[in-house]
Amino acid sequence: MRFTTWRSLATAATAALMAAFLAPAAAHSAPRESTPVYSYENAIRESVWVDTGLDGDSDGRTDRVAVDIVRPRELARQGRKIPVIMDASPYYSCCGRGNESQKKTYDANGNVVQMPLFYDNYFVPRGYAFVGVDLAGTNRSDGCVDVGGRSDIQSAKAVIDWLNGRARGYTTRTGTATAKATWTNGRTGMIGKSWDGTIANGVAATGVKGLKTIVPISAISSWYDYYFAKGAPLYDSGPDWLSNYVDSPDARTKCAAVQQKLVDQAPRTGDWTDLWTERDYVKDASKVKASVFLIHGMQDLNVRTKHFGQWWNALAKNGVERKIWLSQTGHVDPFDFRRATWVDTLHRWFDHELLGYDNGIDDEPMADIERHPDQWVTSSVWPPRATETTTLRPGRGTQAGVGTLGLRTNAGTETFTDNPALSETDWAAHIDRSTPDKAGFVSKPLTHDLRLSGSSKVTVTATPTTSTAHLSAVLVDLGPDTIRDYNAAGEGITTLSDRTCWGASTTGDSPCFKATQANKADVDYTVFSRGWADLGNYASDLKGVPLTPGKAYTITLDLAATDHVVPKGHRLALIVAGTDKDLIDPPSSTPTLTLDLSRTSARVPLVGGADAFTRATAGSATTTSAAVLDGVQEPRAARRVPGETR
Repeated sequence: MRFTTWRSLATAATAALMAAFLAPAAAHSAPRESTPVYSYENAIRESVWVDTGLDGDSDGRTDRVAVDIVRPRELARQGRKIPVIMDASPYYSCCGRGNESQKKTYDANGNVVQMPLFYDNYFVPRGYAFVGVDLAGTNRSDGCVDVGGRSDIQSAKAVIDWLNGRARGYTTRTGTATAKATWTNGRTGMIGKSWDGTIANGVAATGVKGLKTIVPISAISSWYDYYFAKGAPLYDSGPDWLSNYVDSPDARTKCAAVQQKLVDQAPRTGDWTDLWTERDYVKDASKVKASVFLIHGMQDLNVRTKHFGQWWNALAKNGVERKIWLSQTGHVDPFDFRRATWVDTLHRWFDHELLGYDNGIDDEPMADIERHPDQWVTSSVWPPRATETTTLRPGRGTQAGVGTLGLRTNAGTETFTDNPALSETDWAAHIDRSTPDKAGFVSKPLTHDLRLSGSSKVTVTATPTTSTAHLSAVLVDLGPDTIRDYNAAGEGITTLSDRTCWGASTTGDSPCFKATQANKADVDYTVFSRGWADLGNYASDLKGVPLTPGKAYTITLDLAATDHVVPKGHRLALIVAGTDKDLIDPPSSTPTLTLDLSRTSARVPLVGGADAFTRATAGSATTTSAAVLDGVQEPRAARRVPGETR
């Protein structure tokens, strides 16, 4: 992937100027990889409390967040300034990080002994500092947890400001002795999974100077979309539950007002409030100056893949330097599904972004995508340039609720009744049977592979029989396959007893972690994209209203981003139904809904567009498209843009 952004052009120009002034021998000796030459055991371990400038707990003094630091002692003695890798988290004391739920531990002097995960063990000997930040209201920090709001984001942003000399730090939580980050050049990379990665997204969206790159793993891009899908509730609890889950005992006694705000401004109606505006990072994507290496499981049903899709698209519009990995897992860290390749790739990414090494990672493909367990392909850009939004339309079949899917507009209706006891897997398993709980529409068996890459939208015109109704739309690959079992406890991985080691160790901090392997399942179908909505939000994404029974309403459901190939011999299906059990909550009534097929459609991102769909469903060997799909070699005239390579 060659990044063609203003930043890479500026870097190239700078490199050219440097080359003009460097002797050939010096130019050829430029490092391409950091190596473990510094002592981890003798590294400096210290704690600093950074003033956020906020008083979230209303105790009359500004909040200080605890910052635990591990950095090479040798470089400190030499006076060499170094970059920082930071993980800002609410989980360091309550719940732990990683597959083994590691927590921070401290010695008698309050200095960190164990930092969770491998980042410090691996990168400190290579000349980086690692910084673990306790978000406000957690572990040893002041303030209150506000679940992605100003306090959360300022917890980490203030530390970056401190690293760059713009904020105050102290040697203790309550004292007056100041601490300065004279040891760093201020260049910071943020990393983290789930809530941690979400903070990285939010801090990047402030445009803070000094943040050079972020690596968000399974991260939220807009907190409304974590709790609701166009008015339909995804969980039966709100952000106040999460706050209670992670906050410190001290915060629980001081943060009642913040907790109440999380309740009052997050109504279970799914209406948009100012609370959600504050926690929407997508709207501020234009401020992002840091590069982004994004990782997400395409079957993540915790942080749904809509989060990475809308964030990625917003970043693309603003020319942000980007890289992406998409796995078949659920909510799983890449350290646990592709360990060796992950550590190597992350190493080269940080070397390039924080140390400025010309190691070629910016010339590599933009996307790595897991097609089958442990089988990966790459795309030079993502989505591929040949991707075109294509409108597919449902039609009636020979039996009720078992229809067709094609390019032509069709008349007629289909009817189903919401059954909250059933889920998308129940609907898919009975796709060829007439059942009262869903309307299914299926393509002809494919004669060529068909790749969908990006985000889809399904527009539905439905007439309900009650005043409330929730809708689900899912895309299904109908055909046998072996996949990661994302519905199992490990969400696609099995944890083993043996360990692999990544970095240096001390008595209190081992770099060795339990190995994992893919947990596989043989299936007859795969639901690969899904979306939901409250029909009462037909007129506005911001507010829902009661429905008039017997009246037709049109609404568009946003389906989660994905990259999936429906293989030759399989069929592509669209299913429209009501409550998706365990994924959205049911409405207050049990509606029957009638779909107007002439006003219902799916807009899907097909590589090769409508021509690819026609070719795959009509069996024409002479029709060409601009796609290259997982080893399917197109005619030479069609291969203008590279798609995937193994």
